[in-house]
Amino acid sequence: MTNAVPLGYLDYAVFIVYILALCWVGWWAGRQRGDNNTGFFLADRSLPWYVIGSSYIAANISTEHFIGLIGSSVIYGICMATGEWSSVIAFSFLIWLFIPFLLSAKVFTAPEFLERRFTSAMRLFFAVVTVIVNVVGFLAPMIYGGGLALEAAFGINAALGVDPAAVAAGTSVNWGLYLAITAIGLAAGAWAIWGGLKSVAWMDCLTVIVMVIGGLSVTYFGLRHLGGKSGSLIEGFRVMIRDNQATSGVYRQAVERLRPEIVPGALTYNRLSVLQPLCHQVTPWIHWALSFFYIGLWYTVINQFMVQRIFAARSKYDARLGIVLASYLKLLIPFIVVVPGLIYFAMHPQILLTGASVNDVRPEADKTYVNLIHELLPIGMKGLMLAALFGALKSAVAAVLNATSMICTLDLYKRYLKPDFEGHKSVVMGRWVTVVLLVVSILFGFYISSLKASLFVYIQTLFNFFAPPFSAVFLLGTLWRRVSGNAATATVLVGFAFGIAEKVAVDFGYTPWLAPFAVQSALNWAFCMVLCAGLSLVLAPPRPEQVTDELTFNWRHLNVGGDLGTRWWNSVTVWWAGSVGVLCFLIYVFGIKY
Repeated sequence: MTNAVPLGYLDYAVFIVYILALCWVGWWAGRQRGDNNTGFFLADRSLPWYVIGSSYIAANISTEHFIGLIGSSVIYGICMATGEWSSVIAFSFLIWLFIPFLLSAKVFTAPEFLERRFTSAMRLFFAVVTVIVNVVGFLAPMIYGGGLALEAAFGINAALGVDPAAVAAGTSVNWGLYLAITAIGLAAGAWAIWGGLKSVAWMDCLTVIVMVIGGLSVTYFGLRHLGGKSGSLIEGFRVMIRDNQATSGVYRQAVERLRPEIVPGALTYNRLSVLQPLCHQVTPWIHWALSFFYIGLWYTVINQFMVQRIFAARSKYDARLGIVLASYLKLLIPFIVVVPGLIYFAMHPQILLTGASVNDVRPEADKTYVNLIHELLPIGMKGLMLAALFGALKSAVAAVLNATSMICTLDLYKRYLKPDFEGHKSVVMGRWVTVVLLVVSILFGFYISSLKASLFVYIQTLFNFFAPPFSAVFLLGTLWRRVSGNAATATVLVGFAFGIAEKVAVDFGYTPWLAPFAVQSALNWAFCMVLCAGLSLVLAPPRPEQVTDELTFNWRHLNVGGDLGTRWWNSVTVWWAGSVGVLCFLIYVFGIKY
């Protein structure tokens, strides 16, 4: 294992060319935006489908994937692709139900929608929670993960004369990591401060291209390495499958070492299946059945930095086809950030023998991405891979910063402090808020570095705590007009308390069956659905203006058609059906065949 990636002049040249190209795209797009709320925060509602799809994915893929997800794939196997592939199910709901619905409401933000449907208290609560989650659950982990990769790739501590052994022992400050976190945060946040969503979204198109080419190159060179002297991709894939089946030797020993913790009570563990038992530590089968309802609904439909791209679409057709493009990219992502973990396990199965528990193994597993770059990639490709990592990080950080500053400016400052705040003043305010958020996120990134926890598990734990109550009240409130604002607000508050009680019960050993956070989330979501329905039946009904066709589904005139394309080659329906077909094939291969 190594702490620094040796780079050649060609690597530096590739990285610099990418940065210059990215800056040019950001400048070109940013100078065309309007100097008002719609221009800065919603790109003048002008985004075409290919920008929406690219930006949707670029905003979603960050160090959680390149560091945390690859590292977790080394430990758990192909099941870590579940979150990516199951997104196609969530996107299907988004394409056919929620896009026409959300666009008809003509709102700027998700909290604004919740106020119109429920109460101003719900808007305030959701806005405050969103700001907190975006800082501690998105921005800080992203920046920390990027700093971790940067320090590991370039060996900044060694360059500063800091002893890595002293840092590991806790007797020296990790100055290299702190410097890397700061540099990553400032570099990634600059374009969100200057150009707003239009710069961010158009830059994402270039980022996705580099991310796909660079990311797949690791898989390509990894399979060639496993293919031996022939360098055959087919042979390499066969070796990867054989070794991850872990039927004998050190591979079996490595899997058996952690099996009791990964799947408590199970006699065997299949690393090549996305369909895992309910006791699975991270991805039980329930994730496929219910993940859209307890986390996907929040993440894809009312998570501001994702749905902001839909609000910014130039038409309903562009919004829908953009999410179809995002579906295909989601199907591809595991071959960039999960399969490399399988390859690395085939190369170094002993990594699972470095500790007595999963937590002991995670720190070393999280170095997989950097180690693969060092061990497999030739000069030139290393620079491209670092560009892919930086691009993914930049896109995600910029997206969350822009969305969070939008909520602070419009849903908090303008809504509750200065209602006449408009035009250029709101843009200036948004930029200053972005600066403050960036500084706070960098400082919180320093704090996360002291936790020594798995980046992936840290983020997923937060998501699965915050999402279920909001997902439940939004779904029920849009499907059933009897749901009142008071019922929704009470449900969210009680749901948060229920989530805390679940975690306390697990931590004290009272309910070991609740240990997987997916099970906690599903139970909390179901509890909130029942509670909200019950309260809605006993409390006063909502006012007529809270249940119009723009805010709740009209089941008699549900608008799921229209704006679907004119020919088969630009048809939303045809391409969506193709993505579902690919998903079914992948589930068959990695859920039934192996």
